[in-house]
Amino acid sequence: QVQLVESGGGLVQAGGSLRLSCAASVSGRTHRMMSWFRQAPGREREFVACIRRDFATTYADSVRGRFTISRDNAKNTIALQMDTLKPEDTAVYYCAADSGNSIWSERYRASTYSYWGQGTQVTVSA
Repeated sequence: QVQLVESGGGLVQAGGSLRLSCAASVSGRTHRMMSWFRQAPGREREFVACIRRDFATTYADSVRGRFTISRDNAKNTIALQMDTLKPEDTAVYYCAADSGNSIWSERYRASTYSYWGQGTQVTVSA
């Protein structure tokens, strides 16, 4: 059973920074892709960033240049450094991991991921 535990959310003023972390508890499982999604009130869950096991990355247009995703394969953790935060970044952020054999072209879809964290709230005040 894989569990993902997020940490690092909170309240910050516009222009500030936060760092989210996600730790995956595994039993010998390798996740090819690990990603961050977010969901604002009244909106669908949306893709934020993805990192592959070989450290290839992809970002949503709305966060590219402001957010940085990173990964530690030895510790099975990922992080999301969020800089220059905007009020529109306010959402619950979720860590997601695949089952190990997913297709890279499907990285943007929530349905690609088999495992999800409980979510952490990020609130950016104007």
